[in-house]
Amino acid sequence: MSGAVNTSDAPPILPLRQLAAVVAGNALEFYDFLTFSFFTVQIAHTFFPLQNEDTKVLSTLAIFGMGFLTRPLGAFVIGRWGDRAGRKPAMMLSFTLMGVAILGLALTPSFAAIGWAAPILFLIFRLLQGFALGGEIGPTTAYLLEAAPPLQRGFYVSLQFTTQDLAVLAAGLVGVALSNLLDGPALDAWGWRIAFLIGAAVIPFGLMVRRGLPETMQVEYDASPFPPAQGVWRLAALGLVLLGVMAMTNYVIVYIATFAENTLRLAANIALWATVASGLAGTCCDLACGVLSDRFGRKPVMLIGGIALLVAIYPAFYTIILWKSIAALLFGAALLQGLQSFYSGPVLIGITEGLPRHIRSGALALIYAIAISTFGGSTQFIVKGLIKLTGSPYAPAGLMVASMAFAIIAMFFMRETAPVKVGNSAQ
Repeated sequence: MSGAVNTSDAPPILPLRQLAAVVAGNALEFYDFLTFSFFTVQIAHTFFPLQNEDTKVLSTLAIFGMGFLTRPLGAFVIGRWGDRAGRKPAMMLSFTLMGVAILGLALTPSFAAIGWAAPILFLIFRLLQGFALGGEIGPTTAYLLEAAPPLQRGFYVSLQFTTQDLAVLAAGLVGVALSNLLDGPALDAWGWRIAFLIGAAVIPFGLMVRRGLPETMQVEYDASPFPPAQGVWRLAALGLVLLGVMAMTNYVIVYIATFAENTLRLAANIALWATVASGLAGTCCDLACGVLSDRFGRKPVMLIGGIALLVAIYPAFYTIILWKSIAALLFGAALLQGLQSFYSGPVLIGITEGLPRHIRSGALALIYAIAISTFGGSTQFIVKGLIKLTGSPYAPAGLMVASMAFAIIAMFFMRETAPVKVGNSAQ
């Protein structure tokens, strides 16, 4: 059977506002993720005021990490529903639950107001959020792939990570603004809540536009270049490794702002510039890697990006730790996030592209959720623990180097899925 792509069966191009609604959930996930990450110290003061500083932060990161435990459950329930009932109803459900969870996180009373019920309630909303996020990535990424013109699937799927990094940039700017406008007590009391509520404002827009989306599950065009039964388990195993490492390295980069504040003892309004830099660099590189992977293939782009990131890790951390300045944070965070984008985008595209349509939403949701829960959910807790255990600020760099070396080996076993390469090889 020829691998050439029949573009005549491709679905019509979606308007920009509908594409924005599809990827809004992933953007909101990372906006919220970053808000939690770089306001970790303030959230810790709100919910664990009786403990010492390190224990406060570790307790808060533990709650953050526990939210990843419900992701596989959400992936199983909502992701599989996306294969049975359609991508659109699954996207509506996950986005609604996400909105409830974010509002709950923002409005949970403090420990001073209701005692130990406060961190317990905060944890419940975090678990609900994890359930919703677990069911978000599968249906939305499947939808983007199925709605894309065949030779632009890389670009369309790259919008997931592009909006994710735009959310990182937005979260960084909100964080910088709040940390400069408010003093420490105000940030602890309610400043971090404002950041969450700003993210929740996206929910009504997303629900309204998603309601008008066409369904893609039943389109005749099947975006998978492989026969349905070929290599699914192999792809799932490679996906777990590559997405797990992607999550681990990405969350180490995200942790740089907290690392700068909590470990290097920089002021919050300086530390948060790391998030702004990584968001801007990631946004630009995500789009570039999507376009390049459509032209040259998924595998070459991911390999070049992965190897370049491996080489850059220690120099970037050395610069940040030595100079402890805004310039060093901007350089280090931008370099790491830009290279991270060049390998992570083609990984997600290749995995989604290789899955048969009838299981694409559920399978991708489960692979992604298990990888993120196993490797990503505990990363920031592990990083903080390693720094405390070793006494070395280079512990995050060591973790990134080890994980990236493993990922690069796995990349060599990935099949090429880009239509331009599969089509050419079949002719």
